[in-house]
Amino acid sequence: MRRWIVAVALLLAAPAAAQVPAGPGERAAIRQVISDQIQAFRRDDAAGAFAFAAPAIQAMFGTPENFLAMVRNGYRPVYRPRAVEFRDLRETEGTLIQRVLVVGPDGVAEVALYVMERQADGSWRIAGCYLTKAEERTT
Repeated sequence: MRRWIVAVALLLAAPAAAQVPAGPGERAAIRQVISDQIQAFRRDDAAGAFAFAAPAIQAMFGTPENFLAMVRNGYRPVYRPRAVEFRDLRETEGTLIQRVLVVGPDGVAEVALYVMERQADGSWRIAGCYLTKAEERTT
């Protein structure tokens, strides 16, 4: 239940303004941000992982340590994935959502829905992540 509440809070922090559909360069940049954050989780680099979070998420958790503790406790498949496969990038109500199939440390596959937010400088940050049951297989 707690993970669901945090996920809803993260999704609500997503930007309301419409975004232009992402081109190939933007898709690559979005994937890189998510990959880099996952690598930071694998190293237990709280500051590094926190740097990829959107400002509203940073404000919500306050410190890199609080953020990492939340991920460690509620998002094990993202924190310590056995496998990561990027799927499609979708636009929903003006917000870009990157679907990522993650296999958690327990071997269970889930789909992580990453809510992406473009910053004023043109970079991308993660404005939320929601885990849902995977109905697809890994390749």
